[in-house]
Amino acid sequence: MAIFRRAGACDLAEGSRPFLRQLRLEVGRERCWRERVKQTTGLDRIGEVTVQGVEVRAMNIPLRAPFGIAGGAQAVAANVLVRVELASGTVGWGEAAPLPAYNGETQGQVLSVFKKMTPRLVGGRWGNLRVAAAALRERERDDGGPCGAAQCAWEMALLDAVTRERGEALWSFFGGAEATLETDMTVTTGTVDEGRAAAEAIGRLGIRVIKVKVGGPGGEARDRARVRAIREVAPDAPLIVDGNASLSRGEATELAAGLKADGIVPAVVEQWLAKDDLVGARDFRAATGWCVAADESVVGPLDVLRLAHAGAADVVNIKLMKAGVVAGWDVVRVARTVGLGLMIGGNVESMLAMTFSACFAAGIGGFRHADLDTPLFMAENPLVGGYEREGGILRVDGLGPGHGVVPCSEIS
Repeated sequence: MAIFRRAGACDLAEGSRPFLRQLRLEVGRERCWRERVKQTTGLDRIGEVTVQGVEVRAMNIPLRAPFGIAGGAQAVAANVLVRVELASGTVGWGEAAPLPAYNGETQGQVLSVFKKMTPRLVGGRWGNLRVAAAALRERERDDGGPCGAAQCAWEMALLDAVTRERGEALWSFFGGAEATLETDMTVTTGTVDEGRAAAEAIGRLGIRVIKVKVGGPGGEARDRARVRAIREVAPDAPLIVDGNASLSRGEATELAAGLKADGIVPAVVEQWLAKDDLVGARDFRAATGWCVAADESVVGPLDVLRLAHAGAADVVNIKLMKAGVVAGWDVVRVARTVGLGLMIGGNVESMLAMTFSACFAAGIGGFRHADLDTPLFMAENPLVGGYEREGGILRVDGLGPGHGVVPCSEIS
């Protein structure tokens, strides 16, 4: 039996009136945010701060091996370090981690955004992170589109500076709900033997949950063989199988049937289909009975509503690099409202951005899936500080003030 069917007019009309009313409400709220109207989300707690300096520089970190996903691989994390200084002299640090294979953003794009926008940011006085975030978003009208990695780095650095100035741990700012998260570790695209060796190495690190990237060269047959080899060396590991929006409906059906024939039930299947194929995701979810996570399909809160209305996922993967901290916070709020589970993830990020995301997720609480492993892929660490790791357990309650991470060059 085919998993998928063609969407008809009834799919859009059926039960759409409450959904459309909810969409209109959210659109209205989005317009208010862009007009800098304060919302009651906790982000109004930063107090009055003035930015007296913004500096950026490329931060290129070689990886132990290329990090491959369906869209391509990179051997170096070509990121950007952002330094924000407040009028008090307090400094905060942020990181942009663009990933061309994921959404096309590049290091050069991030640097260009800050070159253009820094004169507008310096001298800005804000008492609300949402308003400060909007200051960078203004460039979208001029430049024709967003740059989520740059947006994230600006908000991250500003919030780090604010919490450092107050002597407050970032984890506490976000609510201090939980002290730990359990992260997975990724087996990137590659050969069957490489997948087996990576799974064995993950086991030696004491990490329990394994994420497997599929959709790379070799097609369904190789992906099935890779997952089977990983299961053989890690028989008890929960598997998150991530396609990064690369599989067609036919390929997804074939791979799912193959895994079922091998007796493999993933703990989560993440974004196998194209980001806009919500009908396909709904039908795949219904046919397999598996837990489905959406990643590329969800950037902002309106996406969560569409996803929930379609019945296309059980979990949303929140990556702050998609659209920034404020947008990530809004996705959490809406996901909770519609009953979707939470995952925290990221691009190929250093300990700085990964620690920020860990503080975000643990502080807010309720994130049952975490993918914050990329510092383990880096051959160098140009930073000091960050979350504590024991096996797959990440602890953040000992950090602060701010996120507690600084460049090695800043340590005298």
